[in-house]
Order: sequence, then structure tokens, then C-alpha cells
Amino acid sequence: MYPALAVHSALIGQHPNVEALWVGGEGGMEEELVNRAGISYRSIPAAGVHGVGVRALPGNLTKLARGVVASRRILREFNPDVLFFTGGFIATPMALAGRNIPTVLFVPDIEPGLALKFLSRFADVVTVSASESKKYFLRPQRLILTGYPLRADLSNWSREKATQYYRLDAALPTLLVTGGSKGARSINMAVLKHLNELLDVAQVIHITGSLDWPVIEKAAQVLPLHLQPRYHAMPYSHEMGAALAAADLVVSRAGASSLGEYPFFSLPAILVPYPYAWRYQKVNADFLAERKAAVVLRDESLEDKLLSTIKDLLLNRYGLEAMRAAMKKISHPNAAGMIASQLVELAGEQPL
Repeated sequence: MYPALAVHSALIGQHPNVEALWVGGEGGMEEELVNRAGISYRSIPAAGVHGVGVRALPGNLTKLARGVVASRRILREFNPDVLFFTGGFIATPMALAGRNIPTVLFVPDIEPGLALKFLSRFADVVTVSASESKKYFLRPQRLILTGYPLRADLSNWSREKATQYYRLDAALPTLLVTGGSKGARSINMAVLKHLNELLDVAQVIHITGSLDWPVIEKAAQVLPLHLQPRYHAMPYSHEMGAALAAADLVVSRAGASSLGEYPFFSLPAILVPYPYAWRYQKVNADFLAERKAAVVLRDESLEDKLLSTIKDLLLNRYGLEAMRAAMKKISHPNAAGMIASQLVELAGEQPL
């Protein structure tokens, strides 16, 4: 949803009077954020049908059919000039109902999921984060490399401003550890195991997620007094741009945002693909590693290799600078604007 919000913001910048409607799932977590962004929200029933059990399939098909009916009703009432999809099974009913309306699809990960591949059949334009995505589509001539669209507020943060925000020591290297809003338990536990040794060589911004926060908070309270000022732990950050701008190195999963946010900040990365899902994160991580912008660690190797890998990178100034330069080459800072322009172009002569 964040890429979609970024594109909406860019679209408003190009056409302040644009009228937008966000269609999401019933009881979807995104409704609050969408409303906060000032976008009208409607919900539809939907469910996945691929890979579900035999017992669940009839019910999911029924939900899909209901979603198509609800989507048709919404399209009649809203009468859009163009549709924009960022994936997920929730988009399927709307794609089926709006198959005669110009459509732009954004593919966040390098390898698209099944829902995105299905949605691409309805899209007039498919925009991608990296050119390597072309091999996963049957009609590559319809693909446009835009990069990953970023929230405009990320550009508000410089390294100096971020250092002041976290009250960091400018003379020490800064390590960012993050696992997303829910956190990444294996990463969190590996960091805790080596926390004192990490703080001997760096200051750490640790965005833990909510699940492990009680454990992390207790560990922070019993750190030696001389190390406590170097550890900046929190369950969630509303100013992710500050954390990214302040860091010399990041340790994280390899979700799609790593293809946009880390290049934007020229931030070298140690990527740990999530091991219990399809290979999307591994493909993302390998893409950055092949360009010498990141190092990939397997999840099961974290406790043994994380500390030495962090030390090797942080203490090698020239190697870290080479990774920073490699990451910068991948950056597409105007991705949101490019996708917004595609929406305007497909909307045609009708005023937005």
C-alpha cells in the first residue's frame, strides 16, 4: 500500500484536483492509513483461490464472485478514467469487473506473485522496480522500468538532520536493524545475542517490531551503562526516513521496499530473506548482491555469521563506500512521478 500512497501523492502533485477512490478488503488494515491520507475508501469481499484447500475453495470462489459484483457497482458509481493496481488477491475482482478500463499495474518485487501475473493480463502498462522483472512476463514490450515509488517525506531527511534526531555520535558508525512493523524474530534474537559486542564497534538503531519489543526492552535496560547511549531501540518508527538517513549499514529482510529505500539513501545492506515463503525476497536480495550493493545471509546462519559480517563491513571503510556507490546506481528517485504520468497518459483527454 505504501507504493500506492506514494503514487497518489505524486499524482496530486501533477493534478491537484484529481479524484481518487481506494478499493480494499473488508476489514483491511489499510483503511485507517488511507483515510488519514485523505483518500476515500470502499471495501469489497475477496479471497485467494490458488493453493487453498478443497474445503476452502467453494467459499473463496463465492467471495470472488461477490467481489466482482461489488466492484461493478463501485465502477458504475465512481466512473473512473483509469485503474491502478499494486497486487494482491483483493485486486482480482476489480480487475475482472473493470477489464475495459485503462489499467496500470505496479510490480514491487522483482519476481511477481501469481496475483500480479494474473492482473498483468488486464493491464495496459506494467511498471516494474527492476528491469529483471521483464523475464517473468509474456509481453515485455508493455513493461516500463520506473523503480520503486517512495513516500515523499523520505527526502526530508539528511544524514546531519537524522544524526541530530537520534542524538547519535557522529564519530561512530551507525547500524540500522529492522524487520518491518511485526519485526523479524530471528534477526532480533541474533542481534540480542551479540548486542554488547556490536555496541563496542557501533551505535545501533533497532526497530524491533511489536512482538519482540518486551524482550528487547528488558535487554536494553540491563546493558552496561557506558553502552546504553549507543542503543536506540523501539518497536516501531514513524520516521523511517530518519533511521535510513542516519545509518551506515542496514540489516533487514529483503522485501520489495529494499529495492527502493536503500538505493535512495545509498545504504549498504545485509539482507536476510524470509525463509518461510516463496522466493520473492531471495530474488530481491540476490539482485542487490549481484550488483555489489548488499550481502546476503541465510536465516539459519544468522547467529553464527551476523556479528562477523557486520564487523567486516563496518570496519572496511573503502568496501562500505563501494557498496554505497553500487546501491546509489540502482536508485530511481522519480518512480512515483513516472507511474503517475502513466496514469495521466492512459486517462487520455478526460480531465482529471
